[in-house]
Amino acid sequence: MSMRIVALLACCLLAACGKVNQENYSKLKAGMSKQEVESLLGAPGECAGALGMTSCTWGDDKAYISVQYAGDKVMLFSGKGLK
Repeated sequence: MSMRIVALLACCLLAACGKVNQENYSKLKAGMSKQEVESLLGAPGECAGALGMTSCTWGDDKAYISVQYAGDKVMLFSGKGLK
């Protein structure tokens, strides 16, 4: 049973990392909603925020996309190591 859970988690992580690429990064636009970004990139690996500002990251140390939101809308975004 636990091997199935591990396999499922591994598949989910690989699928999320597969969406962290230059093609998807180029589709990001200022003003997009969180829902639009998550439909493009999947659920973020990490989010933090305060005072109506949120920063979310997809990927890992080698390749990532970071999106900063004001409320529900994309304000800024950046990426590193994208192919």
